[in-house]
Amino acid sequence: MVTSSTTPAENENPASRVALADAEPQIALGALDGRYRSAVAPLVDHLSEAALNRNRVHVEVEWFIHLCAEGALEGLPTLSDEQLRGLRGIVTGFGTAELAELGAIEAETLHDVKAVEYFIARRLPSLGLAELTPLVHFACTSEDINNLSYAVGIRDAVHQVWLPAARTALDSLATLAQDSAQVAMLARTHGQPATPTTLGKEIAVFVQRLRRQLRRVESQEFLGKLNGATGTYAAHLAAAPEADWPALSQRFVEKLGLTFNPLTTQIESHDFQAELYSDMARFNRILHGLCVDLWSYISIGFFRQIPVAGATGSSTMPHKVNPIRFENAEANLEISNALLDALGSTLVESRWQRDLTDSSGQRNIGTGIGHSVLALSNVSKGLKQLAVAEEVIAADLDANWEVLGEAIQTVMRAEAVAGVAGMENPYERLKELTRGRRVDAEKLEEFVGGLGLSQAAEARLKQLTPAGYTGLASQLATQFGR
Repeated sequence: MVTSSTTPAENENPASRVALADAEPQIALGALDGRYRSAVAPLVDHLSEAALNRNRVHVEVEWFIHLCAEGALEGLPTLSDEQLRGLRGIVTGFGTAELAELGAIEAETLHDVKAVEYFIARRLPSLGLAELTPLVHFACTSEDINNLSYAVGIRDAVHQVWLPAARTALDSLATLAQDSAQVAMLARTHGQPATPTTLGKEIAVFVQRLRRQLRRVESQEFLGKLNGATGTYAAHLAAAPEADWPALSQRFVEKLGLTFNPLTTQIESHDFQAELYSDMARFNRILHGLCVDLWSYISIGFFRQIPVAGATGSSTMPHKVNPIRFENAEANLEISNALLDALGSTLVESRWQRDLTDSSGQRNIGTGIGHSVLALSNVSKGLKQLAVAEEVIAADLDANWEVLGEAIQTVMRAEAVAGVAGMENPYERLKELTRGRRVDAEKLEEFVGGLGLSQAAEARLKQLTPAGYTGLASQLATQFGR
């Protein structure tokens, strides 16, 4: 047999390959902008570089308008309705051509926020505002514009994209909890048979936990500041010492729909972002636990997966329907949390009054939230493809009558307290009968009959089955799994 000492890859000349980096249209490097684009596309309007630039234009234009409306400087005119429409039209008309123009300006300035200033200034003469060009970016440091632009983008991404996706997934999960509230199921603690529950109650636990985290995200404040190069309003006071700049700034920040941060260095401290990412990451972790549990229930047959027409489960095993939606969600939740955790820890620190670690870090916000949105999409799709296999769940439960040992020994304890003789060592006696053993209905009934229980207690235990030993599980599922 003749073998080669080199592989085909070693013989290949890499220079002979087609350069994919030069392809048009450009090929995405990351999965979110490639394979999974459709699931996360709505975030582009809020957390992309283009959206950040549009928000910068929005903040700069509104600051210009605010200064005129407040009469912050001597000689500022009252803007006409036509001028207001024209100024705000710079924002509403911001599209691909404007992005290209802004990019060309930035190629010269080598500064993204300065490019925005020049971009707006170019448009003032046509609005009869050429003499007010110095008012664009007045008394602002770049971070005044950036912190507000990011806050607006993050707020809108959370409220318009992430929260709706989370609610959609949770509503599907709540429907499953309600529909299966009375489906008795063997519980497993440490992976071993345990006191029965209902499928709906176990799903409801996740519903309640996830909804609690949603409420935290829903109530999150989004902070902003506009106070100059080191947070002292120094330039503002130098230009107009009679103006109440903190109050004027607060009114502006609140007009943007944000919460005013009155005391900062050059940067807004980003604490609100760390709080938000912590809550989102905790939601992700709980959702990850759900995916693991659902995957495990599928693996033991408690759920049947509804095949998708035309889909392939395995390239070689035609019978397979794989739980890929939950596996995909697990992976993307882990990636999301890696980024959200990193952002939450790094953004709250800044050397002295300013460094640029936050500038680089914040460019990954969309990616971190995007992987969570992708996971939520897969969870929603996965839940729609599940059918409860009640007969499998019932058979599993019926094969584990030994779980009634807990009920029997607890009743014996109550009987002992009531003065019934012969109820000594109830736990130990049931442990001897059931630990590590399969016990059927007949053996349990025989054991109960020989205990000397009161008539009512004996009758109650003899009527008990694993499927009937679920306590208040169905009520709890109905009450909390909404």
